[in-house]
This record gives sequence, structure tokens and C-alpha cells, in this order.
Amino acid sequence: MSRSIIVRNMKKFVAATALLGLLPLSAVAQETEPGQMVIDVKQASSVDDLLEKVKEGFRVQSEEDVRREADFERRRGEQADLLADAKAREARAEARSQALEMEYQEKEVKIAELEEALAQRMGNLGELFGVTRQISGDTRGLVEASITTSQFGRDRIEFLEKLGASKELPSIEELRGLWYEMQREMTEQGKVTTYTTDVYTPTGIEQREVTRAGVFSVISDGEYLLWDPNKQQLQQLSRQPPARFLDTVTDYSGGAAGSLTGLAVDPSSGSLLAVLIETRTLIERLPDGGAVGYTVITLGLIAFALGLVKMVWLFLVSRKVNAQKNNSNPDTSNPLGRILAVAKDNPEADREQLELMLDEVVLRESGKLESLVWLVRIVSVVAPLMGLLGTVTGMIRTFQSITLFGAGDPRMMAGGISEALVTTMLGLVTAIPLVLLHAALANNTKKIVDTLDEQSAGLIAQQE
Repeated sequence: MSRSIIVRNMKKFVAATALLGLLPLSAVAQETEPGQMVIDVKQASSVDDLLEKVKEGFRVQSEEDVRREADFERRRGEQADLLADAKAREARAEARSQALEMEYQEKEVKIAELEEALAQRMGNLGELFGVTRQISGDTRGLVEASITTSQFGRDRIEFLEKLGASKELPSIEELRGLWYEMQREMTEQGKVTTYTTDVYTPTGIEQREVTRAGVFSVISDGEYLLWDPNKQQLQQLSRQPPARFLDTVTDYSGGAAGSLTGLAVDPSSGSLLAVLIETRTLIERLPDGGAVGYTVITLGLIAFALGLVKMVWLFLVSRKVNAQKNNSNPDTSNPLGRILAVAKDNPEADREQLELMLDEVVLRESGKLESLVWLVRIVSVVAPLMGLLGTVTGMIRTFQSITLFGAGDPRMMAGGISEALVTTMLGLVTAIPLVLLHAALANNTKKIVDTLDEQSAGLIAQQE
């Protein structure tokens, strides 16, 4: 066999034994050039030595294989035990699963039976559940808006809210509580009770003793209070209602114990009171009349003042004239006295001369008596016309607002409409008393003038 064949066979052998791990590291062949294999024999001194090392490698490998086989056999027993234990646990779990499945099915059937029995036993209790929730909600809204909450607090509101939101059948205690709150609210509607509670004022919260008249009105310190259902608090009013209502509070507070006194109450539990205090008085509406309104007021006051002065003066003159009628001695401090003085001072005048002289005096005295009466009459006529002028200007403002902003918001037209109505009212309010005053002045003046004409005619008749 040639050397090349030996080398090739050795190459294959070494490669195969190296792959199998049969050669020690020092005997592994390495490829240096294509087709050549050199065996690392650094630790082998000869081919025989290499052969011995290969044999030694076979032996070591055989011992290792024996050891590994023994270890595998030992571990195979442990794995078998583990496998058996796992299968046992699996069997137990499977048995428990089947038992639970059977129990689940049994309980499903039992639950269905119980639900059917519950539905049969509930009967009308299902309707009771819905009715209870509805009544709880309605009662809660009533209690929140009721003045009695200022006395009994918000605990009952929370109870009614919880009962109305509950998704379970109400208990006997809850039904009794609902009945009690409804009965208490009805009972308190007919009571007048005094108690201490918080009152919200512009300066802060004050503890006050208040008197509640049913569920209609609350008074304290001689004034009305307003219950705000949104904030759940008693509030001091920014302004009190008119005196005819407020006087009843004073009468009630000052009444003797056990006595019967009247008290104005709000049947709407505060709604009418809130509207009433927002209603403006005549004095507060005067600025809406504008320049026309102030002009009517000024003219009316001046004419009325002068008319009153004239009325007083005519009253005094009338008394003096009546006194002069019973006195033959002329008193020049009154018109009739001055007429008598003219007749007395001219005893030799004939009838025609005396008549002319007396007519002149009567005309002069009539002019004095009728002075300023015309002013009252003119203002009484002009005032309604100025009120009509204010009505026209107010309507012009209204139509301007409609043109600019449309008719969707009535508040944009309120200014012009208010001016129209206020000026019309001021014109009528001014004219009516002035017409009556003018009639009284004219009547008194006519009486005095008639007395002067009558007396002058009598003087003329006595003249020869």
C-alpha cells in the first residue's frame, strides 16, 4: 500500500474519531495543505506511542460512556417517578374538574329554581320597587325646595336620594323612613315654628332665630327671608316687599302670646316674594321717562304748589268777604270792603256813575282773584300732551331697537316701551289732580266774584 493511500485513510480515520471524541486533543489531525493531513504528535514520540494514546482515548471514552449510561439509567428512574407523579396530579385535577363541573351544573339548576321561586314570591313587590323609587325622587325634589329643610337639615335629602337610586328592594326600615318624611313634611305645612339656623347675609353667615309659617314664609328681626333651594340656604333679601306686607311682620312679632294676628305669606313658597321685591316702585321708574318725564314732573310740581298757595289765599279772602257782609264798616283788606269803601266815599254820585265805578272795582278785584288760575289750567292741559310726546319718542326708540337688533330679545325693546308708558303715566298723574285743583280754584273764585257782583248790584239799587 503506497504512502498516499495511507495518508488518505489516516485523514478519514482521524476525522471520524475526532468527531466521535475518541482522540485526545494532542492527536487531532490538522489540514495544512490540500490533500495532506498531519497528526499533532507533540505528546507522542512515535507511531506506537500514538497508537497507545488512541487506545487510551478509546478506554477513557468507554469509561465515560459507561458512567453516562449508568447516570442515565439512574435518572430514567427518577424521570419515571416524576412522570408518574405528574400523571397522578393530572388525574386528580381532572377528577376535581369533573366534580366541579357537575357541582356547577347542579347549582345552575338550583339558581334557576330559586330565581323562579323568588319571582313567584315577590309578586307585587316588583311594582313596589318602582313605586318606591318614583315616590322617593318626587319627595326629594319637594323636600329640597321646602323651607322646612332649613330646620331639619339635609340628612333626609341624602336618605331620599339613596333610596331613589337603590337597585334593590327597600327594607321595612327604609319604607318606614320614607313614610315618616312624607308625613312630617305634611304636618309641618300647618305649623308656625320658631328655631335657630344659619342665615346668609351680605356680610356673612349669622345665627338667627327665625319663625317659619308653614312652608310659605320665613321671618326674622322684622323682615322676610328667602329660601334658596339651589344653595339650600336662607338668604337675607336685598330689599323688603312693600310696606303693606312688611307691616304684618311687625304686627305679628309684636303681638302678645296667644293672640291672633295676621301675617302675609307667600303661597308659592318664595317665588312670588322674589318677583315682588324685583318690582320697581313709581319713584324708581321715574328715570325711565327721560327728559320729557322730568319736564312733566317739574311743571306739575310748580303748578300744583302755586295752585295750593292760591287755594289757601282764596280761602282766607272768602272768610274776610263773608265777615265783611255782616259788617257795615268797610275793611279795605278784602275785595268787598274796597267796593263798599268806593260807595261810601262817593255818596253824591248818581246811579250811573256809581255803577261804572263799582264795575271798575269789581273787574280789578276779579283780575286779582283769577290770577295764576290760568297757569294751573294750562299745565293740566299740557301735561297729557307731553306724556303723548314721551310715548311717541319711546316708540321711536323701540322701533330703532327692532331695526338694529331684531325682535328676538324683548329686553332690547324694554327701554323704549318703558319710556312710552312712564311718560304717559306721568302726564295723566300730573293732569288729573291739576284739573281737580283748577276746578276748585275756579269755583272758589266764582263764588267770591259772584258775591262782589251781588253786593255791588245792591249798592247800585240803593242809590237814588
